[in-house]
Amino acid sequence: MNESSPAEQYQNEILRPILKAQNELILGVFGHYLQKRKVNFEKMNADARLEFIQNAFRKDQVLRNFFVGLVVGQLSAEQWPAYAALDDELNRRVVNMLIKRVQSQLVAAAS
Repeated sequence: MNESSPAEQYQNEILRPILKAQNELILGVFGHYLQKRKVNFEKMNADARLEFIQNAFRKDQVLRNFFVGLVVGQLSAEQWPAYAALDDELNRRVVNMLIKRVQSQLVAAAS
């Protein structure tokens, strides 16, 4: 039987519920990001939207750090030490989950 890694277990038990609870805020903040940068998301085809979202999270350090902070800020004092011990891996996982979440909802909504 495959055991989950500590990072995977933390992701599934702690991080996913936070992202789900913060879903409307995540979408609102990303929408604000599009407005501030005057991105005409509606004129992009689906593939361009997917790529734009991924590039925004991968290349815009300020955006990425803001969203990671939005998630980490929801942790309790008891949850923090485990996050801190795996922060590089968990930050990567948070960004990947954010990309998938925003892509699945904004690309479908704009189509």
